[in-house]
Amino acid sequence: MKTSLRRVDDAFQMEARNQSGHIVISDDSATIGGHGLGIRPMEMLISALGACSSIDVIHFLHKMRQPLKDIEVDIDAERDTDNVPALFTNVDITYMIKGNLDIKKVEKVISLFVDKYCSVARILEKTSTITWAYTIVPT
Repeated sequence: MKTSLRRVDDAFQMEARNQSGHIVISDDSATIGGHGLGIRPMEMLISALGACSSIDVIHFLHKMRQPLKDIEVDIDAERDTDNVPALFTNVDITYMIKGNLDIKKVEKVISLFVDKYCSVARILEKTSTITWAYTIVPT
């Protein structure tokens, strides 16, 4: 796995490019001299948690022949801003899953991947309490 970054402006805006050529722009807030024109690094980290776990949930619900129509993820994370580095202390993930799905299969899949197999969650759990919830919206 390889990613390269290059500075975009004279402040903090960076362009990250992976091996496939996909780009993510990061920046910081204007309060410290950034322009707010990209996702902040810690936002990127919790976004990675949502993406990692969602990919697994989508993949395994499909393998279980569950008719998933859509998935949305909201993450609310708190950081210990009294210390440097300001690590995450609490991360709450809420999945909104659309489809006519078996509730037990949905719960099993989310539990397996958030609590056991998601690599990003395994990293974050070293400093954070990670909780999750879900809602199934029948279609």
